[in-house]
Amino acid sequence: MWWFQQGLSFLPVALVVWSAASFVFSYITAIVLHHVDPLVPYISDTGTIPPERCLFGIMLNISAFLGMATMYVRYKQVYALNPEKSKIVKLNKFGLTLGLMSCFGLCIIANFQKCILYYIHVVGACLTFGVGAIYMLVQTVLSYLMQPEVHSKDIFWIRLTTLLWCCSSIVSMFVSSVVLYSGLYGTNLVQKLHWDPQEKGYTAHIISTVSEWSLAFSFLSFFLTYIRDFQKISLRAVVSLHGQTLYNTPQSFVTDEQTLLVAGSI
Repeated sequence: MWWFQQGLSFLPVALVVWSAASFVFSYITAIVLHHVDPLVPYISDTGTIPPERCLFGIMLNISAFLGMATMYVRYKQVYALNPEKSKIVKLNKFGLTLGLMSCFGLCIIANFQKCILYYIHVVGACLTFGVGAIYMLVQTVLSYLMQPEVHSKDIFWIRLTTLLWCCSSIVSMFVSSVVLYSGLYGTNLVQKLHWDPQEKGYTAHIISTVSEWSLAFSFLSFFLTYIRDFQKISLRAVVSLHGQTLYNTPQSFVTDEQTLLVAGSI
């Protein structure tokens, strides 16, 4: 059995690989059709003009679905491991809420393009990466609280490092974007897809785009740390019949929740 076939580890693997592919394929398509400059365009710029816009949208929608599934499984895992620790349970629920908001923001990015509905696109970006960064923080804190009984110290430090990478990318992108769109280098720069290295504001533009790519991959890298955790989780469906036909309505339903045991330490 390959490592990605163990448990549910294929979920975070699929999320990372598919999301990275959506960025790369859209970028290659936009470059081949000369819709953007080859040197580090904005990720959103590579999904602005058809046909790459169609590819970008449908692939990111699938990424949002994979993200929700991954975050929900992570929520159930943490709850199963700490059912009696109220602090961890509350923090875990808060983390799931943040994660679902982040995935909803990714759907907004996928369906509201930057050059068409800019402000809605920005709201989606803030939900995806801003709220997503808080989700990463919550998961890092949970990793700290669950060590050393459940988590090793190594996984906590890896997640903390990835979180710091993400936060530094957010700060760099925010500062460079504020400078770029302050009006010092012209107006309507949001619609600009081609840049000349001799233009004013080119340096701020490059810093902003590099920061955005760095932010995206730091965000994806965080989910790679779930692989080992998810290798120790299995999923099965339990069918419980309440009647001999599908047409009669039972008087009462009793739902039994089964807890899957996770062997060993994570």
